[in-house]
Amino acid sequence: MATAARDVTRLTRTPRLVTALAQHPHEITESLALRHRVFVREMGARVENADSGLERDAFDGHCRHLLVRDTWTGAVVASTRILTDDRIDATGGFYSAGEFDLDAVLALPGRFMEIGRTCVHPDYRRGGVIAVLWSGVSELIRREGYQHLIGCASIELDQGMGRAHAIYRYLADNHMGPASQRVAPRLALPAADAISPPGRLPPLLKAYISLGARVGGPPCWDPDFGVADLFMHLDVANLCPRYARHFLHRQPVPARRMAAIA
Repeated sequence: MATAARDVTRLTRTPRLVTALAQHPHEITESLALRHRVFVREMGARVENADSGLERDAFDGHCRHLLVRDTWTGAVVASTRILTDDRIDATGGFYSAGEFDLDAVLALPGRFMEIGRTCVHPDYRRGGVIAVLWSGVSELIRREGYQHLIGCASIELDQGMGRAHAIYRYLADNHMGPASQRVAPRLALPAADAISPPGRLPPLLKAYISLGARVGGPPCWDPDFGVADLFMHLDVANLCPRYARHFLHRQPVPARRMAAIA
């Protein structure tokens, strides 16, 4: 059956994983159900109405929901929600502003897009699902003209606070944003008895860094979700040249021209 499905995909040139914005309420429900599976059942997040089988909050009704769907099975296998600056009057601000003081970042000129509640079904975490999801995000950025992508990237605390502190120290040394754009956590991550090796970066955090995003400051502790959140900021003008062509259909600047510009 798998071989037959693969042959059909090849003949029709339909990729197995496709991304699109939810257009109907039942598609949003699919995203909320996936979030419940990942955040509540898998990670043990404490949320209201956890027995509903859906993970939702007050922001969802004002967001667009970007889905990755497996065309072989029809299932939603990854999702993220998108909140843009033209909708924050209804929400009272970006979600990440509830975890960090963002005044310095939001004072920058240009339009802002925030992504959040990004999750991937456990059966699809070894493939290119995050790349497919980013392709959908990039299309919205290109089409609607955003200059800034922001969001929180989470580090699970199932191994204690030490690893989260180690990851932050590594990022602070190598991928920290400008001092003029620092953010401050509203609930600082408690100190660790010992600092563990950082190990591999969580996939979403790694994706942010690969694109050229910068960490805004120390992590915020989210005890309800059992994670440390890092505020990430991608200034689209500083998008990593390696990904510019694929992310925004932009041609990378040749090295010799870069030298001339400098």
